[in-house]
Amino acid sequence: MTNFPAPNKSLGQHFLRDQTVIKKITEDFKGKSDTLLEIGPGPGILTKLLAKQGLPYHVIEKDMRFPELLKEFMPEENIHLLDALKCDYQDFFNELGWLDKKVWLISNLPYNVGSPIFVKALQVPAIKMMTLMFQREVADKVIAIDTRKGKSMNSLMALSQTYFNVSLLCKVPPGAFSPPPKVDSAVISLERIEEPAIDLSEFKRFESFLRGIFQFKRKQLGKVLSGVTSKEIASQTLEKLGLERNIRAESLELEVLQKIYLTSQEIKNGH
Repeated sequence: MTNFPAPNKSLGQHFLRDQTVIKKITEDFKGKSDTLLEIGPGPGILTKLLAKQGLPYHVIEKDMRFPELLKEFMPEENIHLLDALKCDYQDFFNELGWLDKKVWLISNLPYNVGSPIFVKALQVPAIKMMTLMFQREVADKVIAIDTRKGKSMNSLMALSQTYFNVSLLCKVPPGAFSPPPKVDSAVISLERIEEPAIDLSEFKRFESFLRGIFQFKRKQLGKVLSGVTSKEIASQTLEKLGLERNIRAESLELEVLQKIYLTSQEIKNGH
């Protein structure tokens, strides 16, 4: 670590140094993808190993201090000095000729922008696999690690698990990083579902629906659903699915949530 520039606190940087965790991340989908994209490679801790896989490999890095270090592992033209949060990944992949490739996205996501980058990535059809490091509190919203079942459902979990099969790769303590963050982390492994219950073209509508449902997740479903759609559509939807008005969104199974969305859309569109 001594040769690396100091981590930038404003960018939420913490450099991973635990070799066991590094190995797990870099071997998660080894041999399954056509191409690799790494977001926020920093000084190249994962990059060094990922480059050895011999696949077309590009990185997106915001910190201008790192391209010089990353050139040791890849051609300079494969290093993109961009803000991952502002990047249009469809355009980016189109320029690379990757739209029909199986892209594996790897990232030790910066703590301060992890969720919005993740939601952007969920929407990109070419991204078939993801291995992502999250702050553990955020990871718990993607796959229940700490929250007990029956209380864990939320909008990010429903959204991500509709489009990806999700599993916990490993938990990561603060000591695995330099400098150690004040919180625990976790690595999540995701593989795209090719025929999701809700088509990817409906992502934005479904996301908006979920945000509305989970804005008051402890309120009765009848009330929150009325606010998202209308009293009439909410009533018809719950009746059609045989659901009680007083259940709470946080206790719902993913399949039930998907059915509520699809049924309410059908009623709204007059089907």
